[in-house]
Amino acid sequence: MGIYNCAATLQESLESLYAQTCQDFEIILCDDGSDDETFAVAYKNQQSHPNIKLLKNPSNMGLNQTLNNCLAVARGEFIARMDGDDTCSPERFEKELAVLESHPEYAIVSTEMSFFDENGIWGKSNAIEKPQPADFIHRTCFCHAPCLVRRQAYDAVGGYSVNKRLLRVEDYHLWIKMYAKGYRGYNIKEQLYQMRDDRNATGRKKLKYRFNEAYVKHCAISLLNLPLWNYIYCMRPVLVGLIPSFLFNYLHKRSH
Repeated sequence: MGIYNCAATLQESLESLYAQTCQDFEIILCDDGSDDETFAVAYKNQQSHPNIKLLKNPSNMGLNQTLNNCLAVARGEFIARMDGDDTCSPERFEKELAVLESHPEYAIVSTEMSFFDENGIWGKSNAIEKPQPADFIHRTCFCHAPCLVRRQAYDAVGGYSVNKRLLRVEDYHLWIKMYAKGYRGYNIKEQLYQMRDDRNATGRKKLKYRFNEAYVKHCAISLLNLPLWNYIYCMRPVLVGLIPSFLFNYLHKRSH
């Protein structure tokens, strides 16, 4: 779990991990240069939970490098993700682990998510159950925060690529790298993860991140040997980012 300025929500996130029906895991927290009380909250939890490892970056390094720092000290055969402002259902780990243990052909398992704010749940994601390489030109096929991944797959691709062109799309690029190495994944068609998400999506519509998504689509075509005509999809994120805010927000709500 990379944590950054999430002091107000981190305890709730950790409590959802303490409540898991499967308890054989370590929790690795890496503070990415927070300027609120995030590290203090994490440290307090570490004092009462011996399975917590707490790291601290010397400065804000971004999620890509922060997660690589977590991977460097992780000991598990399976690596789960979690964000410091979300929660997950008690049976999340149990159900994800069951998929990987009973299906050796899968290296990635994730789940659908419900989206909530201060007024409650307002939407949910809709995932492809068994994503194929061609699906990655249209979207990232696995929700990042709810995933459980075989350590072997992370090692095979060298973890997360650290590049400014991959900010906010580090997971999208990760899955493409894994699929290019022959790994495959599965999505559980249940909302086992709850993402704290503002109904107003305008703040996330930064054009530079749209260009990053376009870049990753370009990578997908190359790494997954997709037909060249797929290049027409590369500029779609940028064009969507140019949609007026009121229309973008309407479409965002309709898509969940």
